[in-house]
Amino acid sequence: MQTVPEESSPVSNPPVAAPATVGGQQDSTAAHRPANSGGIWLWIRDLLISGFASVLIITFLYQPVRVEGTSMLPRLEDRDRLFINKFVYHISAIERGDVVVFHYPRDPEKSYIKRVIALPGDRLEIDHGVVWLNGVRQSENYVPDEYRDRRSMAEIIVPDGRYFMMGDHRSISSDSREFGAVERGLIYGKAVFVYWPARDAGVVR
Repeated sequence: MQTVPEESSPVSNPPVAAPATVGGQQDSTAAHRPANSGGIWLWIRDLLISGFASVLIITFLYQPVRVEGTSMLPRLEDRDRLFINKFVYHISAIERGDVVVFHYPRDPEKSYIKRVIALPGDRLEIDHGVVWLNGVRQSENYVPDEYRDRRSMAEIIVPDGRYFMMGDHRSISSDSREFGAVERGLIYGKAVFVYWPARDAGVVR
């Protein structure tokens, strides 16, 4: 997404006031009063407000996390650092294709990052690595051919309040094919943007 800086309105320089005079002589106090002291304090105030706002945004909306492992290749590499949005699912629904962070069902102290493949009530089947959802074959362009596998899974109906997760690197991913669909309450963020390293920077899709 391209951002364009706001254009500045032209501002003319204000007229310079002549030094005050007392009894025909210049008031030396007025002549030597610092002209930019007020501007410095305004700059410091704006800096403090910006810093405080940044802390609030990171604390309540976004959280930096580090990827560990390669189950989400090719988009997310081991040790990539990214921001997750912790607030978005309070105002919008989880959708198929979202890359989410959740507490690992078998050990809530650990966190996993995977892609949402199926929603509650979906009919899901995997046939030699090909995902069928509600009777429709899924193209899954985010999974390169070299990362696909030949595993199969009998048809299931995803239970209410649960989401079926899979990694993009199918041949090595530990996901819902092993530990089952994930409860909604364990999902706490959506991956939105990789910020480091610079070569991987960009929106997570």
